[in-house]
Amino acid sequence: MSGHISPIREPLITGAKTYHQITEDICGPTERTPSAAWMIAFILAVTGLAVYVFCVTWTIWVGIGSWNLNRTINWGWDITNFVWWVGIGHAGTLISAILLLFRQKWRTGVNRAAEAMTIFAVICAGQFPLIHMGRLWLGFFIFPYPNTRGPLWVNFNSPLLWDVFAISTYFTVSLLFWYTGLVPDFATVRDRASGFRRKMYNFLAFGWTGSAKHWQRWESLSLILAGLSTPLVLSVHTIVSFDFATSVIPGWHTTIFPPYFVAGAIFSGFAMVQTLMLITRKVLHLEDYITLEHIDSMNKVILATGNIVGVAYLTELFISWYSGYIYEQFAFYNRLMGPYFWSYIGMMACNVISPQIFWSKKLRQNIAITFAMSIFINIGMWFERFVIISTTLARDYLPSSWSYYSATWVEVGLFIGTLGLFSTCFMIFTRIAPVVAIAEIKSILKNAGDQYVGMSNAKKHAHAHESVATKDSTGTH
Repeated sequence: MSGHISPIREPLITGAKTYHQITEDICGPTERTPSAAWMIAFILAVTGLAVYVFCVTWTIWVGIGSWNLNRTINWGWDITNFVWWVGIGHAGTLISAILLLFRQKWRTGVNRAAEAMTIFAVICAGQFPLIHMGRLWLGFFIFPYPNTRGPLWVNFNSPLLWDVFAISTYFTVSLLFWYTGLVPDFATVRDRASGFRRKMYNFLAFGWTGSAKHWQRWESLSLILAGLSTPLVLSVHTIVSFDFATSVIPGWHTTIFPPYFVAGAIFSGFAMVQTLMLITRKVLHLEDYITLEHIDSMNKVILATGNIVGVAYLTELFISWYSGYIYEQFAFYNRLMGPYFWSYIGMMACNVISPQIFWSKKLRQNIAITFAMSIFINIGMWFERFVIISTTLARDYLPSSWSYYSATWVEVGLFIGTLGLFSTCFMIFTRIAPVVAIAEIKSILKNAGDQYVGMSNAKKHAHAHESVATKDSTGTH
């Protein structure tokens, strides 16, 4: 028996596709010669990657003195970028795991790229704490393992060590989840390939044959990994927030940080997914699989999480006033009226005010507005992390130690460089793997394809008209 088809919900697959056409459309970008648009995007991405390599080399050779950190502000753009990238990496696991468990079919058009985005964003995030250490070659000191250094162990009471456990676990589970979903699609590409490409995809597909036993194990593993990933979505950015919330610094020592950080991470992550997917659907011609319905659903989540973040901002202001603690009050007065007021205004404008346009369905489904909003939101979320870190540290208890922080070209180059690293990884991913999950798209075709939904609605309308005609002829009401 076929599944229930809503007469109201828009189709998730358009263009009256057949199963063969789905395979051709989605495998095509991995088989054809790259388009001019892809080549331009890749050249820009590699240019950013070159900037990243140069700035990392400069930082290691010259030292952290090449940054503009000082005795008051010892966390600057580096930790701001770290928290921002971890937040970006949240949406992939949310789309993959939680929406899978809740059987949300609209995830199938965007989950593959969102999962890849998670992996690449966590890679970018992990660079900054290591570089911030100064002596990059001593990075292995952060891992707790049996050693010959006597009583010298990591500090298990430090939330910075909790970050190591949380992010490494999150990265490992997300990588397994992403790769598990790719296995059937690698087998599809393998069966269409020849020569070296066939051997490569045969290795990547792990001998997948598409048997009933393979599908059963694949679905079981997907559900297990989804169950493991779901608490990670909540725990990872909660633990990142502990870097601040467990301190005694006014403006940081607050219990609202964990849910506030999680909502903000989902908010920024979904915005980045929108940015990537709008570019991808245009460059790779995937408009029939990443439809306006997908964009509309994503914008609804952005609106909901944006409102949660806005409530958190206002709650922080209220609690700082209500606490009666003068140092807490000054910390928030400094954010509003201090030398960094521009970053607070940018944060509120981008994160709280601008998403309110998504109350309109017409604007939610407008491609240009959605793309612009996805950029604004990620700018606003970067401002949020900057406000929390630099603004709070700039003015502490002693006016004699107050200072103003502005990034050097090296710090700016590192940030731009990680954007290049992220973009390069994503561009290579679009050439190696199907950007949309072929198997999952096919699984919902008869429930969500426009030709089937249209036929179902036509039959319903015909049946309704027939019933009305029967009632009119018999005179019954």
